[in-house]
Amino acid sequence: MEDKCFHRLPNGNKMAALGKAKVFPNPFFYEPSPLARIAATLLQQSLPVLKEGKMFGVLIVEHKGELGYLQAYSGQLEGVSDDGFVPPVFDYLQPDGYFKTHEAEITTLNCEIEMLKQSDDYAKAVKKLADLKVEAQQVVAEAQQAMAVAKQLRDERRKKTFVSEDEQKEMIRESQYMKAELHRTKKRYAALLEAAESETEEYNKKIAQLKNIRKRKSDELQRWLFSQFTFLNAKGERSDLLSIFRNYYLQHSPQSVLATHFVTMGEQATLFPPSGTGECCEPKLLQYAFSHGMRPVEMAMFWWGDPPKTEIRQHGQFYPACNGKCKPLLTWILKGMNVAANALETESEQSIDIIYEDHDLAVIMKPSGMLTVLGRSNRQSVETILRQRWNDNDTPIIVHRLDMATSGLLVVARNKQANKHLQAQFKAKTVKKRYVALLSTELLDRVELPKEGTISLPLCADVLDRPRQIVDRNKGKSAITHYRIIGKTPLSDSRYSEAVKVELSPVTGRTHQLRVHCAHPEGLACPILGDTLYGKRADRLYLHAEYLEFTHPTTGKRIRFEKKI
Repeated sequence: MEDKCFHRLPNGNKMAALGKAKVFPNPFFYEPSPLARIAATLLQQSLPVLKEGKMFGVLIVEHKGELGYLQAYSGQLEGVSDDGFVPPVFDYLQPDGYFKTHEAEITTLNCEIEMLKQSDDYAKAVKKLADLKVEAQQVVAEAQQAMAVAKQLRDERRKKTFVSEDEQKEMIRESQYMKAELHRTKKRYAALLEAAESETEEYNKKIAQLKNIRKRKSDELQRWLFSQFTFLNAKGERSDLLSIFRNYYLQHSPQSVLATHFVTMGEQATLFPPSGTGECCEPKLLQYAFSHGMRPVEMAMFWWGDPPKTEIRQHGQFYPACNGKCKPLLTWILKGMNVAANALETESEQSIDIIYEDHDLAVIMKPSGMLTVLGRSNRQSVETILRQRWNDNDTPIIVHRLDMATSGLLVVARNKQANKHLQAQFKAKTVKKRYVALLSTELLDRVELPKEGTISLPLCADVLDRPRQIVDRNKGKSAITHYRIIGKTPLSDSRYSEAVKVELSPVTGRTHQLRVHCAHPEGLACPILGDTLYGKRADRLYLHAEYLEFTHPTTGKRIRFEKKI
């Protein structure tokens, strides 16, 4: 029987001549092969315009001696026929199935909670309590003010005229009466507030009880769902999501990071996958291939449609697998396969140029591809090189950082006093930094874009795909960049012959700030060339820190450094 999910490549023999990968591409860092691009193009030709953008993927496979491909989409998809796509690893959306039935119970609880919150009686009780608090504060404040005025008058009377013993007693009685009256007022309002709070507390208790029931049911349903997602790996082993993630976290996470993966389930803490795990293209494709006797050859994922409001996605652009949901899972699924190393994690021998050095600090030129500080691996870094050079485990003290892919000027401290002084300058924003970035010539097509301007887009981490950053106007931290478009410049790159040079001066120093501000639709809407996270691949990330100016911590003199790319 013919497999409807297996799509033969046209002119199979000619396609095979294009060459198959000797090792399976690393899903977290890869360049789509000609075969993968052809399969992706064939899929794209069949896709309609989508209301919301979606990630799609193709997996080149060998099946019964033939070369073909499988296709998948992440999550759920409306408006596109499922014909020809691999099915979900576990279909939990059956109308009368376990998941939908219990989901309906949770939905009912949501409605009950909302009805209580929106009820007229609850609103009246909340308003009554709020009004009573304001009234109590006002009445008590007026009584205290009256006491203060009366005391002032008594004090003035004592100073100006003779006060008889009877008058003195009368003033004491007045003071005592006003204090007692204030006490009675506070006591009266305390009783009124207690009664009003009791009234609202009844509603709050009911809402809290319903929320606790909802959380317990939601946790139980999530646990059940993850236990139903069972996967095969290249070795033929079978396991569910809960076991896969638990083992991955325990094996790969240091204790400081491990704690962030714990999710409270009822009264127990457990290592839990993020919501939606197992529904991305990559695990769906590999699961289908392994369970149907197909040999995976290579894989590629691309975004189709408009980008989300927060994430940076380019229509038709290829992307690596996400870290949060896919890394633990794919690490297990690909066990037993010959998988290419992740170039971002591979050791490479590089050197740094020391531009300036004294007893307090050093300014160095960091090459693209080198870490600033020592990471989890033993990959070479500025920190390790300088530590060896100075033969001192306490130095260097890293004052600021550059992304691994970014090149340019970096200042490091050689003692705690210098570090404190330099850190204060960065905090006060008196350090001047200027970067140069090379962007696609498509930037010049945006005729409405001013040649100079300021980008202000608040940023925060994408918790499901670190180190990616997203624009979030509610939770993000302020991020401000001044830009100036210089113009076209020739470029010696295997993919690009020219680019547009842009000067970038960050006011703040958020992670990936310049990269996101260039790529985001509300920024320059044009990713920096070579940005594999937010744009397209090139020979390197063309972002360079070319200018650095600060005050020397010992001499107090302003010093400037410039190093062109």
